[in-house]
Amino acid sequence: MAVRFGTDGVRGLANSEVTPEVALAIGRATVDVLGVQQVVTGRDTRLSGTMLESAVLAGAASRGASARSLGVVPTPAVAYACRRDDATAGIMVSASHNPFADNGLKVFAPGGRKLSDAQQAEMEQHLDAAVGSAATLPGPTGADLGWVGPVEDPLSDYERSLSEAIGGRSLEGLKLVVDCANGSNHEVAPRVLRRLGASIEVMGDHPDGSNINEGCGSNHPEALASAVVGRGASLGIAFDGDADRLVAVDHTGRIIDGDHLMAMCALDMHDRGELPHDTVVVTVMTNLGFRRAMESHGIEVVETPVGDRHVLEALGRGGYALGGEQSGHIVFARHSTTGDGLLSALMVLDLLARSERSLADLADGAMSRLPQVLVNVPVSSPMPDVAERLAAEVAAAEASMGGSGRVVLRPSGTEPVVRVMVEADTERAAGEVASGLAEAVSAAAGSS
Repeated sequence: MAVRFGTDGVRGLANSEVTPEVALAIGRATVDVLGVQQVVTGRDTRLSGTMLESAVLAGAASRGASARSLGVVPTPAVAYACRRDDATAGIMVSASHNPFADNGLKVFAPGGRKLSDAQQAEMEQHLDAAVGSAATLPGPTGADLGWVGPVEDPLSDYERSLSEAIGGRSLEGLKLVVDCANGSNHEVAPRVLRRLGASIEVMGDHPDGSNINEGCGSNHPEALASAVVGRGASLGIAFDGDADRLVAVDHTGRIIDGDHLMAMCALDMHDRGELPHDTVVVTVMTNLGFRRAMESHGIEVVETPVGDRHVLEALGRGGYALGGEQSGHIVFARHSTTGDGLLSALMVLDLLARSERSLADLADGAMSRLPQVLVNVPVSSPMPDVAERLAAEVAAAEASMGGSGRVVLRPSGTEPVVRVMVEADTERAAGEVASGLAEAVSAAAGSS
């Protein structure tokens, strides 16, 4: 089976698609392709995590690298460990927001960066040669073998960096509910927030190996919304399983997504002179209302394909400081090399504390969201050229909205579906256009 990187690493059903053999090969390939002598790993709380992490560590050590485990940690903590040391690569064992039976492997290059397209392609070549035959590959022996061990005190520096990102300011007076998704932030987030003075109630902090993301976290914020309203909290925040994304809930129970959170932070950074080149980076899925709001404040918007890897590349090329996705992957490039849910939460909470305004008030003032309809159309085989194949249909759909709407067709990088996204002035108009385009995608898929 060929191993291929999606929008965020390798992901699939644990022990079926993502096997110990695949993990072993990725550990080996990381050392060979990136030319490192040290690899750090982390994992989320899935039952399969220890099995796969052990294989990754063994693979790295078999190529002569020192392989060290951070244990159960947020994905950005792995990136942070690589950022501090240009000789260290990182591998996070996690399937992010997927159900617990899935797992995955995210690779960070030295400096804490996601892999480039060229690095991913070279990794895939190594994996094609290695999966299923790893035992026959030549490697170092004797004293040249690598070693495997834990990292002592794996999180103190990372947690200190989070506090420093908001200048060590206090979050006293904020009463919030925190949903840790029964994932890798279940200990770190409460500890950091309490240390900074916030009053918190925690949910989703009892992982059992199989309940990660189950009816909780950023993919399922409904329970959080009920808890915020029921407990009279100022707001709620929810992470996903590996804690690299954030969704918030205001005091009325309204869900505030990544677009609104980015808009709030972009305007605040702009007003304080901390938004380089007055530019923010987003993906094609970011709401048209965000773009209009930024334009009204003289802020330029750079657009990338979906995936925080693409956002990070654009941030680096332009020397920008803020970018992210509607899903809640938000990158504060001065403080992190990847999306970090807890860092994003602290930035938002610090803004609330400094402004003495509510999340609802700030979100309403930052942007007005246009109705957006997303339809996932199942396909039996990949359709990487779907936008080109249906260009005429897309043009006709956008013309039917009188130039006030927007259409995006794109194949998913993690599922066998084509995503049809339509924005329009009304929910009804967006739904009608999306339905018609979904039928066109299904017809095109059937004729392939």
